[in-house]
Amino acid sequence: MLLRTRTGRCGLVGIALAIGATLLPTSAAARSTEAPDLRLSGDGPSAVIRYTEHGIPHVLAKDYVGLGFGTGWAQAADQVCVLADGFLTVRGERSLHFGPDADADDSLSAAANNLSSDLYFRGVRNSRTVEQLLATPAPRGPSSASKELMRGWAAGYNAWLRQRQITDPACRNAAWVRPVSALDVARRNHALAVLGGQGRLVDSITSAQPPQRVGGPATVPVPAVAAEAARRLFSDESTRSTGMGSNAVAFRGDTTADGRGLLLGNPHYPWHGGRRFWQVQQTIPGVLNVSGGALLGTTVVNIGFNEKVAWSHTVSTGVPMNLHQLVLDPADPTVYVVDGLRERMRQRTVTVEVQGASPVTRTQWWTRYGPVITSLGPTLPLPWSTNVAYALHDPNASNLRLPDSALALGASGSTGEALRALRRTQGLPWVNTIAADSGGGTLFTQSQVLPRMTDELVTQCSTPLGQAMYPASGMAVLDGSRTACALGSDQDAVQPGILGPSRMPTLVNAPYAANSNDSAWLANASQPLTGYERIFGTVGTPRSPRTRGGIEDVSAMATRGGLTVADLQRQQFAHRVPVADLAIADVVRACPAALPDDTEACRALANWDRTVGADSRGALLFDRFWRRLSAQSAATLWRTPFSVTDPVGTPRTVNTQSALFGQALTAAVAELRQAGIALDAPLGRHQFVVRNGERIAVPGGTESLGVWNKVEARWDPARGGYAEVAMGSSHLQAVGWGRGRCPVARTLLTYSQSSNPLSPHYQDQTTLYAAGKWVTSRFCEKDILSSPALRVVRVRER
Repeated sequence: MLLRTRTGRCGLVGIALAIGATLLPTSAAARSTEAPDLRLSGDGPSAVIRYTEHGIPHVLAKDYVGLGFGTGWAQAADQVCVLADGFLTVRGERSLHFGPDADADDSLSAAANNLSSDLYFRGVRNSRTVEQLLATPAPRGPSSASKELMRGWAAGYNAWLRQRQITDPACRNAAWVRPVSALDVARRNHALAVLGGQGRLVDSITSAQPPQRVGGPATVPVPAVAAEAARRLFSDESTRSTGMGSNAVAFRGDTTADGRGLLLGNPHYPWHGGRRFWQVQQTIPGVLNVSGGALLGTTVVNIGFNEKVAWSHTVSTGVPMNLHQLVLDPADPTVYVVDGLRERMRQRTVTVEVQGASPVTRTQWWTRYGPVITSLGPTLPLPWSTNVAYALHDPNASNLRLPDSALALGASGSTGEALRALRRTQGLPWVNTIAADSGGGTLFTQSQVLPRMTDELVTQCSTPLGQAMYPASGMAVLDGSRTACALGSDQDAVQPGILGPSRMPTLVNAPYAANSNDSAWLANASQPLTGYERIFGTVGTPRSPRTRGGIEDVSAMATRGGLTVADLQRQQFAHRVPVADLAIADVVRACPAALPDDTEACRALANWDRTVGADSRGALLFDRFWRRLSAQSAATLWRTPFSVTDPVGTPRTVNTQSALFGQALTAAVAELRQAGIALDAPLGRHQFVVRNGERIAVPGGTESLGVWNKVEARWDPARGGYAEVAMGSSHLQAVGWGRGRCPVARTLLTYSQSSNPLSPHYQDQTTLYAAGKWVTSRFCEKDILSSPALRVVRVRER
């Protein structure tokens, strides 16, 4: 893949690079006013890493192998234990080192335990799935640049293991920390690609076994019951409240102070484990110059900016998989029938080594569509009977193009080029893209890899189960007994069986383009997107409190105009609670009747400032109350129902006459008092993290409250309340271009750059987050070289 230069005046165009294995003393580096001597010597991949404040590396190399090398080295320096744990996962060796029943690595799949995880990933290895994808020519397969990055990353990670000593107590002296190959890196990328499909259903794939008795009756789920279960499983609420989510907004030039675009990215990702972001700038002079957040174990900047474009992603509502209902041979449940012809399932027999026990061998069953599964989770069983079975189709199992999409975004010079890059590479598995550029353009697009599930095909080929499930959830169930029901191909799709780019919901150059994990419908409330296939998401349905609050905020900002990066920063830490604006007046009025002998609780709610800042008093009481109350259906929660003509303003008016209202309020008050927590205690006193013995207050609020700065924390009253953050705001970026040559960017990595408690960058940015402060990004050379913290490391293979 050819990437045109975007380094411009900010880049090191034409520098001859050379890499030694030396480290410049900080004092000498800090005095430097010119680019360091970068002449390279020696063979093999090499890179120069310039560290600035908060341990942020700026990796400089002469080619993709070198860029991968420096990136792998620097990631290992900050995150070696987390990385090694993930590579153990994709090798299928967790049971050998940690036991089969221990919790699995949930960053790379939803497996319930190590044995299930190992059985799945061993199956991927045995089938040589990733090797086949690596051998597939681009554009359907990965580009040469992507493969060189993987090769370099593995070499850099291995060189760090050889040349440095592990100090992180999480894996110091651990036998499972071993060198990796480029193939291991590719397998990790593949695991990320299938997180929304096969990775979500690992337990079902590895446990599916044919029925023991032949000739019994067919067992098919009740369509209406299955549809409701599927709606809950694939609803926007399910996505937002569990593993990941995000907010992002782009503003057009005519809404800004300087006529250039602005972008605020606020991804909500786990604070622990292998799905963390890690900050980096990657530069190949004359080819690529991009800064932002990379997911651990990946070779590229996933969310970031360059000299002309900034972009972020939000987890989409597209359902990246579908089912095929199989008609089985009554005499043999491992044979299915297509167009009247018998076809035998393929067996994948997998053996996993287990700590302190004999190896475990299991068989997985695969069809032309994908693996046989027996459930979509605990609430939606799909029994494998003697007549019927269900096969999972996940098109991202054939997608190793995610790094190429990231590379192409990083090399784009405008939002138009960014859109063309996504249409060309087609590698994003489960996210939307929101972007802004220095010319004032904006972009929202749900460009992702989805099954080619047109509403027409669903009408013609759905089974009775699919006829109920697809409208409710976007999960299609097609008749697997007819080749006429095959997914087919779009002419503009690089991969058979996926939707082509021309079908993707896209909004170009709107005054604002925003998403908070609802469907594409209201990316701009004044310019609704419609006409897309149901698999992408819904149209004309209720939006989440976070989406509603976000639209209120960003539309008001766009109308006000004159926006700057500082306005984006204020939006991130405004801590407004949209639900409070909808509900608190009703709650306060009804409180005395619900708690007739408790003026303290009613006073705490009345005096609350309707925010979730660390100093906000009454926020914790409202949060614990609202979690309980909002667990009921919207039909009983609100008195004014949702209206498609007022999707931001409805539903509203709390139903305070419901018995559940008083019960929820009474229970929340009792809970806090039992835990010894004052009803009007500052939120940060009871929503915090502890790092190296230091208690750090955490601002922000939960999904149920609709807060932009989202945090989902673990409730542990014995430890004082919300004593650790599970997921939420992660790699924040507020980006514009101002009137100068360099991007005007403020960033923040909420959980800090390193997982090593002995690192100086284990909690430094977390402390900034607690105070609502940002890091001034150093993108251009003059800014990097003037950093008072500048430290230069030259790395190469030995």
